[in-house]
Amino acid sequence: MASRVLSCAAATMAVISPPKLSGCDYSRTSYPSLLSSSSVAAAKVTVRIGSVKCKALGESSSDRTVYQGIYSPWTVDPSDVREVILYRSGLVTAALSFVVAASAALLPDDSVLSDIIKQNLNIFYTIGAGGLGLSLFLIHIYVTEIKRTLQALWALGVVGSLATYTFLALPAGENLIQYVIHNPSAVWFIGPLFASLTGLVFKEGNIAVNLNCKHLLFFLLLLFFFCFFCFSDSL
Repeated sequence: MASRVLSCAAATMAVISPPKLSGCDYSRTSYPSLLSSSSVAAAKVTVRIGSVKCKALGESSSDRTVYQGIYSPWTVDPSDVREVILYRSGLVTAALSFVVAASAALLPDDSVLSDIIKQNLNIFYTIGAGGLGLSLFLIHIYVTEIKRTLQALWALGVVGSLATYTFLALPAGENLIQYVIHNPSAVWFIGPLFASLTGLVFKEGNIAVNLNCKHLLFFLLLLFFFCFFCFSDSL
């Protein structure tokens, strides 16, 4: 009788033992199991089997820092890091291109550097618009309508800039910037591009916790208008 029960227990362990899975942590745990036999009524046998604790390979919650946000806890994934780097690279590209193009107004007219910049204003404009478009594509705004509006303004400004250069500035023998300065009404064609830039600056200034960043937003807008009205004749 005892040998029959032991043989049943051994057979049960062979059947229900779990397979060895890669990436799984096996520990010894006891689970009760009932074995019924025609000769042994309600015989209870305790079978020791391996319990499985599986975890996806390469994933570990301890590797990520959990931050306590305003709305909920959040973590940073590698994809988030790449998006932030590309987003800020677009901003830096747009800022540098606009600064270099505007620096022609501050350089002497007989300067070689000033001549080089003035001859390549279209290139700087294109690079700046491309960097701005990259940032607007990756920008994080929870209100989708605002994000889509900024992107639509950018696209409208790009189309207007291309049309203005192709059909107006190029036949007149001027670059895009010079043509807009000499023909102020053409600003309506390229204006949406700078409207999207203004919206991006407004968004970055308002989400900043530091009050100085909020002040910087209005300072930049005032500086832009100052440079536009004071140095437009130099271009």
